[in-house]
Amino acid sequence: MKVAVVKEAGPAERRVALVPEAVAKLHSAGHEILVQTGAGSGAFLPDESYSEAGASVVPADQLASADAILMVGRPDAEQIARLRSGQAVLGMLAPLADPELAAQLASTGATAISLDLIPRTLSRAQPMDALSSQANIAGYKAALLAAAAFGRFFPLLITAAGTARPAKVLVLGTGVAGLQAIGTARRLGAIVSAYDVRPETRTEVESLGGTFIELTSVGAASGTGGYARALTDAERAAQQAELADHITRHDVVITTAQVPGRRPPLLVTGEALKSMAPGSVLVDIGASTLGGNVDGSVPGETIVADNGITIIGADNLPSTMAAAASTMYARNISSLLLYLVKDGQFTVDLDDELVAGVVITYQGRVVHPALSAPPAADPPAAE
Repeated sequence: MKVAVVKEAGPAERRVALVPEAVAKLHSAGHEILVQTGAGSGAFLPDESYSEAGASVVPADQLASADAILMVGRPDAEQIARLRSGQAVLGMLAPLADPELAAQLASTGATAISLDLIPRTLSRAQPMDALSSQANIAGYKAALLAAAAFGRFFPLLITAAGTARPAKVLVLGTGVAGLQAIGTARRLGAIVSAYDVRPETRTEVESLGGTFIELTSVGAASGTGGYARALTDAERAAQQAELADHITRHDVVITTAQVPGRRPPLLVTGEALKSMAPGSVLVDIGASTLGGNVDGSVPGETIVADNGITIIGADNLPSTMAAAASTMYARNISSLLLYLVKDGQFTVDLDDELVAGVVITYQGRVVHPALSAPPAADPPAAE
């Protein structure tokens, strides 16, 4: 097969779909690799490193002959216009947030495959789980951002000038990103507490040295596939009210709850923000164009409120660690590509649960059940 790697279209996107290590792996498996000029520049990977790994570095207009197009994010209009029938395009396409994109991709006749839809409960899908690999980076970087923005120390320090108490950090959501944030904040020396509507995550939190918070107003809300179910309006109001008391007692709050294609749940209300001490920091990993977990957070912006609270809308944190994120993502996407290739041919078997979970469009049709059927009223929350 001929596999092409494009330069990402997003203005703030520095990741690249394949790194030279993954190029060499695919090349040794018999595939021809084309890499668009400058595709790896944002991750500090020069064109020469791809050539040395066995790829051909070419301009964008020479990628059309490829059987499969690999990317990190979503294609722009120009990239969609270049797609042709029979091609495959793989990336984190986020189709649930933009169903119109699926229709556009179907109209090209290309097979569109989205890594953010990987069925995460399948053991064979774990090497392809790009959501988890990138969430690990987001959680790690969120803790570092919080420490950098906080005007005091994270660890306990005893010096000749006196003793500095450790920071108190609260992590809301204990999925992959949340657990990594907990572990990183603990390694920095903070006292860490965490909350999740799934009580079964208590063991994981405690294994990282955190304290698990239980709310008396909201019961367990475990959903399917390891996710949390959506709360009712009454449950959400009770959750926000009780969380506010815990939020007030912490110096730093990191929120991680997201819902594919929908507004993230509001966990930190405006009233809770008013009760926090000046100098407190909130990092909202759930910030998106649809809203965030923190009232008033704006994706990609840091806001200092009138009462001295810093709110960081942490949008696309993996891209800020492009070298590490690209390496992990390249392993995910190359594993999926090799899984889909049988006897040298790209094969789409929609009877395979894993394949059916990631294929959006096939043979000119939108085939993913979440897009071809009416959306559920209350999709599950994700980290």
